[in-house]
Amino acid sequence: MAKRHLKKLAAPKTWPIKRKDRTFITRPYPGSHSLSMGISLSTVMRDLIKCANTKKEIKSILHDKDLLVDGRKRDDKHMVGLMDVVVIKDTNEHYRMLLDDKGKIAAFKIDASEASLKPSKIICKTKLKKGLTQLNMSDSRNLIVKDDTYKVGDSLLLSVPDQKVKDHLKLENGAYVFLTGGKHIGEAGTVMNIEGKIIKVKLKEGAFETSKEYAFVIGKEKPSISLGKQ
Repeated sequence: MAKRHLKKLAAPKTWPIKRKDRTFITRPYPGSHSLSMGISLSTVMRDLIKCANTKKEIKSILHDKDLLVDGRKRDDKHMVGLMDVVVIKDTNEHYRMLLDDKGKIAAFKIDASEASLKPSKIICKTKLKKGLTQLNMSDSRNLIVKDDTYKVGDSLLLSVPDQKVKDHLKLENGAYVFLTGGKHIGEAGTVMNIEGKIIKVKLKEGAFETSKEYAFVIGKEKPSISLGKQ
């Protein structure tokens, strides 16, 4: 049986929380992201975007459907993670969940025009009958497609909440990637070369090599989404 509680001191290092003010923190429901890349919606509301201070306020906002995650109403324990979009309808504020340069989960403000767009990384693919392929995505979505050109490591630019594929973002030379691990976590740049499990990325301050698994494609030569501001 999954645990229903979580001590702050035991929470992932990616969570941007104070560790000693309270003993426990809301454990998110499992499923949509790994625990290191996701955090409960109530924590996002209270500690990141600061639109509520108490559990009562959080419940009230969610009950009135004034806050949506990827275009849908969610529970306070829903896991919000990398690339998810949080919209506060009452104040017309839009946020994308990213990692900052310290590797912490953060909410970055974005324009309303891109709140319906979300890149999702392909982490597994399975061939089905009748020429169909199932794609398992980084946010636990499963998409059935007829196109077999999609590869593990590529990303799909999806519209939310209807999940229509707007663009296929290939992990290849020239692709624009956001880094989810390593010394340059939270930074973004252009792929210069891919050799086996190593990828060379060009940033403003120069080029470096890192693990290919840290590369999250978000555009072709330039980003398809803005990386926003905290």
